[in-house]
Amino acid sequence: MKKGAKSFTFYALMILVFGSLMYVVIREGESHQRVTEAVVQADAPKNLAEGFTVFLQLVSEHVHSSFGLLLLQIIVILITCRIVGVLFKKIGQPMVIGEILAGIILGPSVLGHFAPEFSQFLFPKESLSNINLFSQFGLMLFMYTIGMELDMGVVRKKLRETMMISYTCMLMSFFLGMLAAYLVYDRYADQHTPFLPFALFVGITMSITAFPVLARIIQEHRLTRTHLGTVALASAANGDVTAWCLLAIVVAVAQAGTMLSAVYNIVSAAVYILMMFTVVRPLLRMVGNLYHNKEVVSKPLVMLMFLLLLMSSYLTEILGLHALFGAFVTGLVMPENLRFRKIMTEKVEDVSLVLFLPLFFASTGLRTEIGLIDSPDMWLTCLLFIAFSTVGKFGGALLSARFENESWKSSFSLGALMNTHGLMELIALTIGYEMKILPPPIFVMLILMTLVTTFMTTPLLKFIHLCFRTGEKIKQQRMEQFKEGRFKVLLSFGRASNGQIMLDVAHQMFSQGKDKLDLTALHLTVGADINPLHTDNFERVSFGPILYEARKLNMQIHTRYEVADHASESIVRIVNDEPFDFLLVGAGISMSNLSSDMDARSIQKSFFGIFKKLKVQDLFSPGSLIHDKTKVFIERSHSSVGVFINRGFVQANHILILINSSDDLILLDYVRVLLRSTHGTVSLLNRTNFVSDPSDHIVRTLTDFTNETENAHILPEKNVMSESFSDHDFMLVSYTAWNIISEECKDALQEMPSTLIINHREKE
Repeated sequence: MKKGAKSFTFYALMILVFGSLMYVVIREGESHQRVTEAVVQADAPKNLAEGFTVFLQLVSEHVHSSFGLLLLQIIVILITCRIVGVLFKKIGQPMVIGEILAGIILGPSVLGHFAPEFSQFLFPKESLSNINLFSQFGLMLFMYTIGMELDMGVVRKKLRETMMISYTCMLMSFFLGMLAAYLVYDRYADQHTPFLPFALFVGITMSITAFPVLARIIQEHRLTRTHLGTVALASAANGDVTAWCLLAIVVAVAQAGTMLSAVYNIVSAAVYILMMFTVVRPLLRMVGNLYHNKEVVSKPLVMLMFLLLLMSSYLTEILGLHALFGAFVTGLVMPENLRFRKIMTEKVEDVSLVLFLPLFFASTGLRTEIGLIDSPDMWLTCLLFIAFSTVGKFGGALLSARFENESWKSSFSLGALMNTHGLMELIALTIGYEMKILPPPIFVMLILMTLVTTFMTTPLLKFIHLCFRTGEKIKQQRMEQFKEGRFKVLLSFGRASNGQIMLDVAHQMFSQGKDKLDLTALHLTVGADINPLHTDNFERVSFGPILYEARKLNMQIHTRYEVADHASESIVRIVNDEPFDFLLVGAGISMSNLSSDMDARSIQKSFFGIFKKLKVQDLFSPGSLIHDKTKVFIERSHSSVGVFINRGFVQANHILILINSSDDLILLDYVRVLLRSTHGTVSLLNRTNFVSDPSDHIVRTLTDFTNETENAHILPEKNVMSESFSDHDFMLVSYTAWNIISEECKDALQEMPSTLIINHREKE
């Protein structure tokens, strides 16, 4: 008996035996049941229609259960936040603004107004406490990651430069916030709320700068590596540390009622901070030095970090400072080892950002009822908050930046950036609302102030840039005149090792040209969640090999590091805006280990025969692998483009030039420069001999080239592609010819040498 049939017989026998035994147990159990058979039959459905009715009743019960309703709420919240967030991202706004607005849409202001019955079903009042608890726990994780992302070394390094800017903004905003509180206290504050905590809360909410949102805006406007971006981030980080310490004091005063009663809370907070930085932080530093990679960061260590987070949050909560402050300080005292912080951030940040923060936005939106602002006086009061907040943050940053000898453009831009409130202020507002210090109308006004001030940041930056653009154009023209006669090359690489190889290609291709070579090495990190304060470390690692190679070659190169959502679009924008004369990019795949057979049979076995009817070698052919990667650069760049395919490149000693039409003769100009550097041999393969009648112009030009160039010869007509490749280590081919041969000569291209695909454009 075959093994398969034997196993089937065994399984069938097991089912038969144990099925029979279970039937016997059921029959014996029914003989002992206390409920009569008549009662059981009376409750049971008599047909499929009645059974379906019972099924629907059970589904309804599960939908309205606490857990089922919570799952439905989370699904609706996540989908709504994602959709609205993406829409706002499309118009150049941070996604967080759209997510905050999504929370308001799900609240009584929109959903409750237009669909009250559905709103009552989806968000009944008794269920909101569950969402609130989830959001509070998520905020703890979020504040923990914010604390880890604030590099205290950078804050201390920039403290002298940014102290004037950050503290001027904070003091002006705090004063204007307290002044606004004084103007509205009699009319809107609750009669049981003392003036001091009310004024302190309004002041602190106006003085906080949203560091995460600001960092995202700076990345999107490509200001990360600029002086303006560095100063803005350091000022916001410095100000946020101070603001959250002040918030802890404000919470303590608000809970104690008076400043005198809050002395013990403030002293306890000082002792807590002292212990965290003098005792806990040195211990964690030793842990970070020992456990600095994913292989040794074990689950017990992660549990220890989370336990420390919870204990710190609990301690600050019972001291009257709020749990979020404890989470923030725990993040600050984490080991300064960037690898350790990155690993811990990865474990926490995705869950807190993707799952819990949208719940917080929804929880805030469910409390935000814009209809509470129902009179012209209340709308004027809302405008008063917006005006005071803008004057405090924008005006404070502008004046202090000018005092620090910043340019007018930098000062205005810094004012616009520091006026970003966003998420951090939302957290402070929520604390004040839950403590019943901020009444619902004031809470709604301050929420609108948060949205407006954050929303205006991007348009304001564009407007400032527009106002100063004429002066910048004049400066740029002067710089271009100064750099006239230089050949500007943008070398864009992904992996650090590829940058080193591509620099060798650029050196051999262009270093001996008639123009002075001006080469910029560009590395992009794809993704929006990179902390700008840590980009120095990423830049150092990425540019290490290429800078080492530049020193060996005695080349002067510029380095440029950026964070982008779409790498190809960013590269095209840079090469067109600067502008550069030549863009050199990698194909994204080395293809140095591809064989002609591609081991199709092993791939078919791995995927259970899915690819049996497909030509797997076509899927992995050089043409299909790089066509999509090159198309966007070729079609949208205003400069010449070279796409490099690495096949173990060392030096272009034996060069192969493919001539498919008269347009390909421009490659001869490139090879002339290349030969000055390599002094190698050149083989010319005139494919017009094989595909059509050869042009007299092509033949004459190739003949003249071989006569004037030493070690250059034309391959005989009988040569085929694969035979030509075997004797060469570098190939130059035009983009047009590449598209043709990648379809006609797929098998031969598996043996091709390192190749540079060139699309030449004449300078306008």
